Amino acid sequence: MVTAHAPVLRPGEPTELTDQQIEALIQGDHPIVLVDGVCHFCQGATKFIIKRDPKGIFHFASLQSEVGQKLLQKGGMKTDQMDTFVLIEKGTFYTRSTAALHIARKLRFAWPLLYAFIIIPRMLRDGVYNIIARNRYRWFGQSDQCMLPTPEIRERFLE
Repeated sequence: MVTAHAPVLRPGEPTELTDQQIEALIQGDHPIVLVDGVCHFCQGATKFIIKRDPKGIFHFASLQSEVGQKLLQKGGMKTDQMDTFVLIEKGTFYTRSTAALHIARKLRFAWPLLYAFIIIPRMLRDGVYNIIARNRYRWFGQSDQCMLPTPEIRERFLE
C-alpha cells in the first residue's frame, strides 16, 4: 500500500520511484516545493520557508533531482527549465509568482498577508518573477551541487 507520506530516500538505497509513489506525493498532505537546487537564491528561499514553517508542512526537492524530474513530468511540465519555482499542493501545480504567494499564505507571522497580491494579474506578477529568475545566478551566484540539508530537516527533502 502506498501512503501519501514523502518517501525518505537514503544513500545506497534504490531511488527509483514508482508511478504510484509519485502520484501519492502529488496528492499527499505535504505541499512540495521544487526549486533550482544549485541556485543560491533558491537555496535561500528554501531556508526562508523552513524557518517560517515550524510545523514542517512543506517538503522540498530540486528541479534537477530524479524525484523533481518525475514530478514535473507527471504534471505535464518541461523538465529542462530550471528557471521556475513550483508548488505542488493536493494535485495542483502552481508556478512562479503564484507558487510563491500560495507558499506565503501558509507561513507564520505576517507572511500570509502577501497573498493579497494574487489579485494582481499573473502576467504582471510573473514579469517581475521572470526578471529575478533570469538574473538569479548573476545576482546571487550558484553552487556546483544542491544544498545539503541538516539532519534536523532531512526528512523534509525528497531526494
